[in-house]
Amino acid sequence: MSQKLTIPYAGGTSTAIAAYLGTLRHADAIPLSVIQLAARVAVAAVFWKSAQSKLASWTVTEQLFALEYQVPLLPPEIAAPLATATELAGAVLVFFGLFARIGALSLLGVVAVIQLFVYPTHWIEHLTWASLLMLIIARGAGTFSIDHGIRRYFERNG
Repeated sequence: MSQKLTIPYAGGTSTAIAAYLGTLRHADAIPLSVIQLAARVAVAAVFWKSAQSKLASWTVTEQLFALEYQVPLLPPEIAAPLATATELAGAVLVFFGLFARIGALSLLGVVAVIQLFVYPTHWIEHLTWASLLMLIIARGAGTFSIDHGIRRYFERNG
């Protein structure tokens, strides 16, 4: 026999409020490590695909960096391979959770450059990426990561 939680208020009790509170309890039960894994996979996929599109046609990539992605202080011949390498390495590190905070920090740098110098009006998309990256930087890669396995190994073996 299950009991329904009822919340008294001025007009009586509300099963809607009880249902809402029950939903919150279910949401609170989601492990943070599952959320961290989802964040890692999602943001790594964005940057992996971006790097792959750059590699698919290097001539076009060089033209884009020369004409559209004009990053101050860096010539296109340096900016293009640097951005591509950062996206590839960062995506791999974040995806596998290996030095994930370093990978996330490097990708956050890419996001900052894109936001400030390339597409400043696309702040909503950049904020989405930055939020996922900041979660990884602040809380780490989570239980389902190589970082976690390394940490446990060193905690056990001094």
